[in-house]
Amino acid sequence: MTDVLISAENLSAGYGSPVVEGVDLAVRGGEILALIGPNGGGKSTLLRALAGGPEKLGGAVTLCGLDADRLSPRERAKRMSVLLTDRPRTDKMTCREVVELGRYPYTGRFGLLSPADKRAADEAMELAGVGGLAERDFSRLSDGQSQRVMLARAVCQEPEVMILDEPTSYLDIHHKLIFLDSLQRLAREKAVAVILSMHELELAEKIADRTLCIKDGRVFRAGTPEEIFKEKILRELFDLPEELYKKYFKKGKSL
Repeated sequence: MTDVLISAENLSAGYGSPVVEGVDLAVRGGEILALIGPNGGGKSTLLRALAGGPEKLGGAVTLCGLDADRLSPRERAKRMSVLLTDRPRTDKMTCREVVELGRYPYTGRFGLLSPADKRAADEAMELAGVGGLAERDFSRLSDGQSQRVMLARAVCQEPEVMILDEPTSYLDIHHKLIFLDSLQRLAREKAVAVILSMHELELAEKIADRTLCIKDGRVFRAGTPEEIFKEKILRELFDLPEELYKKYFKKGKSL
């Protein structure tokens, strides 16, 4: 793994008042950080603040060694791609055209794509497993298909940092595994720093290099999967009685 590509110091985020606060983190190139914790704990708000949204209320975010607050939207987009739960308004765009949106931070004032830009889009679609959807109307895709197209758009930006909010939520198990395998290969081969939130704990345990537990707007625990995915910590994080934990989680079911 390479140098730290994204970090936060005493970060607070919310909507007028803090939803999450006091967060410190640092992610190196080639590393995947998974955020886990109960719904409403602040994971999505934290990701939006890291991505440069208005949710950031205080603290500092550093992106590729630079003060993120001082970067223009175009400069930020060259370094970071973001996959949140929002969907773009496509107006009958094809999947290829949606993916090619990832190249616009690099185009000139007229937004014209070069042959190299088009090759980058093709490669991103193949990596995300949506090459066969290139000419399909994006608005007519299933949730799972559209999620993979959005991953391709994020990859097409050739970012150094990726921020993803529950990226596997709409995928069946086949496409969850393909998605996560593609993401892991991207992180390793391209030295991309990845931060993502996940509900599927058994998958988070397998893909993450480090885990950040968010509960009640604070960092509850942080560490490697080996340190975090233990009965005592998970039961306390999710307020689970022993009998429920053993009945469901021990059998490999998702929490």
